Amino acid sequence: MAEQPSPGLEPDLIETIRRMYVEGQTDYSFEPLVVVEKNGLAIGRIRPGDAAIFCCRRGEREIQLTEAFSDPAFPHFPRPELFPIEFVILTLYHEKFKDLPVAFAPTKIKGTLSEAVSRAGLRQLRTSESEKFAHVTFFFNGGSSEPFPGEDDFRVPSPKGIPFDQVPGLSLPGVEERVIEGINQGYDLIVTNFANGDVIGHTTNREAKIRCAEIVDETLGRVLAAAQRSGYVTMVTADHGNLEQMLTEDGKPHVSHTANEVSFIVIDPSMKEKPILRDGVLADVAPTILSAVGVDIPEGMEGANLVTDVDWCGKRKVLLIILDGWGIGAQDETNPIFLAETPVWNELLKDHPWSRLRAAGEAVGLEPGKAGNSEAGHINLGSGRIVPQDDVRLDQAMQDGSFFTNEVICGTIDSIRSSGCSLHLIGLLTEKSSHGSIEYPLAILKMAKNRGLEKVFLHLIFDGRSTDPGSAPVLLNKLQIELGKIGAGRIASGVGRGIALDRDGNYEKTKRAFDLMVSGTGRKCRGV
Repeated sequence: MAEQPSPGLEPDLIETIRRMYVEGQTDYSFEPLVVVEKNGLAIGRIRPGDAAIFCCRRGEREIQLTEAFSDPAFPHFPRPELFPIEFVILTLYHEKFKDLPVAFAPTKIKGTLSEAVSRAGLRQLRTSESEKFAHVTFFFNGGSSEPFPGEDDFRVPSPKGIPFDQVPGLSLPGVEERVIEGINQGYDLIVTNFANGDVIGHTTNREAKIRCAEIVDETLGRVLAAAQRSGYVTMVTADHGNLEQMLTEDGKPHVSHTANEVSFIVIDPSMKEKPILRDGVLADVAPTILSAVGVDIPEGMEGANLVTDVDWCGKRKVLLIILDGWGIGAQDETNPIFLAETPVWNELLKDHPWSRLRAAGEAVGLEPGKAGNSEAGHINLGSGRIVPQDDVRLDQAMQDGSFFTNEVICGTIDSIRSSGCSLHLIGLLTEKSSHGSIEYPLAILKMAKNRGLEKVFLHLIFDGRSTDPGSAPVLLNKLQIELGKIGAGRIASGVGRGIALDRDGNYEKTKRAFDLMVSGTGRKCRGV
């Protein structure tokens, strides 16, 4: 029999989190926390017959946990008997989940850069470390999980078992090696992502950020030299900003994305005259590449060539380097890139044509003024058009009321109410993230209350990326107020984003989140 919840916040949860801060834990890596009754039993375990709605919308970080809950043949760790369970996702972030209930199904983008290059019979290489591999494949290809004919994808494993700020170089040497091999093998188009700027930019470690910029610069120099020897046109840009901002306005470490513009640089020593580059948006990169490789721009690609009046001297091979999180910042001590020794980067800006690209807000299909993110950045870069992002689609549905009448969500609520089982909402405890918002679980909780379902449990994922360090107690207090207004729902568990939303194939982390929600395995917090 399912547990009967009562609305409100668990009284011991905030105090437990404060103790965890003292112990040195952070929001991003919070160990699993389970709310228990006086008898020590978890109040809201996910059980057979229940339904769960994964209230995140992005994709690459949600895949492993979704697999654990939805794949009957899941091989990565043993699970208790859980099926049948209805597992609903808000958006389709991977084709492997196409048979799941999807509340807001997407439209796959046709006529992308990758598809056009493939149709022309050209060979292309995609490579990055695992932290950003989905971005140069799934997102860059417009939401397609399968490589196009002639496309080879190579994933370099990111470091495991050590904090990223302790290895600011990450696995960039492996990416460098693979890119240079691809250059030597003569791929017509090579797309690579240097993940360091974004991954290290999300940390609070000042020295690691500066060293990260230096390592990227050193690697960039070696890769550019190899590309030049083989006659490649190299284009260097970024998907969004992050690393270029050290501190927030109140002097705290800045750990999230920015709305800053990014650079677009063309390096081609074979050109007789330096081309003129115009400013633009990320969607303009794809048609620029197609111009250089001699492929017609496909129908529906709305971006425009960033290089005007250029003679590429025939069909060329192109290397696109995406410096993840490498925005244009202030040229002062607030910018780790400025503080670092970056002779290669400085020379590029001095000696080669470059322009500014807008990589945030409406320029990449996000809400006005919203910071860019890797998903939006790469899908715009690869699609050659401004693609409305899930946050825009979902926020519009919230504003026009269509979210509250969504057939998939309403049908799930009604089915669970009829069966007498429980509904579980898995979502980020954040007000602004490219992966989601607490607004979605709260909206569904209101829908459940209005449709007569009160047995609803919240399984929180603490953010630590788009939220300030140490902000969980404040956010939980805000959540307490909202739960009181709704008069339904109960927090059952919580865990850090770095555990629940692992994207590096570390299924031991996924297991910890799964066991928390299903078996109640975690650090116990006293309930009411």
